[in-house]
Amino acid sequence: MAKYNQPDPRNEETMVWVNGLVPRHSAAVSVLDSVVQGGDAVWEGLRIRQGRALQLHEHVARLRASAHALAFAEIPETEAIYSAIFQTLEANGMTDGVHARITLSRGKKSTSGMDPRLNVFGPTLIVLAEYKGFVYGDEGIVLVSSSVRRNSPATLDSKIHHNNLLNNILAKIEANVAQADDAIMLDLEGFVAETNATNVFAMKAGVVMTPSAVACLPGLTRNLVVELAKKAGYEVREDRISLSEFYTADEVFTTGTMGGLAHVKTIDGRLIGNGEKGPITKALQSIYDEAIWNDAIELTKPR
Repeated sequence: MAKYNQPDPRNEETMVWVNGLVPRHSAAVSVLDSVVQGGDAVWEGLRIRQGRALQLHEHVARLRASAHALAFAEIPETEAIYSAIFQTLEANGMTDGVHARITLSRGKKSTSGMDPRLNVFGPTLIVLAEYKGFVYGDEGIVLVSSSVRRNSPATLDSKIHHNNLLNNILAKIEANVAQADDAIMLDLEGFVAETNATNVFAMKAGVVMTPSAVACLPGLTRNLVVELAKKAGYEVREDRISLSEFYTADEVFTTGTMGGLAHVKTIDGRLIGNGEKGPITKALQSIYDEAIWNDAIELTKPR
């Protein structure tokens, strides 16, 4: 387990939202809930820092869009989701160093089964707020390539931020066995898609490269970094990128809500650059931190 992603004892007595506030130690969903029956749910991870929610609007919009793509019969309104998030944070007095996991399932079924027509009780909204730091720290991470291929739109479109994460979990198991931090997943044609948990970027001769959104989730952090890199004057290439191009890159970093920009030291035993955080990574990290903070929503102000 990543040393920066350990359980925090402060979370044990907190309140969570399961269609209403309940104590964490007794929070539960029905055995007939769709998330239990078939992983039929969508989710987001929201970061809270110094009294502000980062990319709140974008996360909630993607949650609702994913539910729509999965044809949920009922989707809570945006303001209802905001309210659940902020009531949960307020109930716990949480304002900094917090990760909120937001899950929306199709809801409880009338009887066990796959058919969404059995979902007659409405959706289940869960907000799990926890004290949690950045997943990777700032020391650099080690990646290995996985034999597990990333889902393509021909099977299960990764652009739907769904709870059926077995594809990613199998790749993560391979990373664990290799004693690496995470695994790079390739698409069905052998090009780099993303890691099991993050998007990934490579820098070569001053060009910022990232896999095109064919078999990866076009993450919110990824999209913001692409936008910011272009504004900063970097040439940005979104393309089908091979694993060997990552091996020979000058710099590599991953992007994600709970990892920010984390530089990569090695991939499959190949040293990336000199193994240290490179100048472009440092520059984009600084630009990203400023941009995401300036756009954050203050917890004490109306949404």
